[in-house]
Amino acid sequence: MYYVYILKCFDDTLYTGITTELARRLDEHNHSDKGAKYTRARRPVTLVYSENFIDRSLASKREYEIKKKMNRAMKLDLIKGED
Repeated sequence: MYYVYILKCFDDTLYTGITTELARRLDEHNHSDKGAKYTRARRPVTLVYSENFIDRSLASKREYEIKKKMNRAMKLDLIKGED
């Protein structure tokens, strides 16, 4: 199982990523050097949205869609369930 997730950073920005283990990845973003460089400078981060997929290909396509085709307002609507 793969997850696409959105984190809300301390500075109110949003970060989108992909993982196979949501809890581990959230912990890495908040407490480890394994977290993304972007989130390391914006801790703490909070998980605000996630979707699950059966394979990496589908998850990667969705991650790309969220990162590249959605602006902040669209992402906030997605988080609120208004997509």
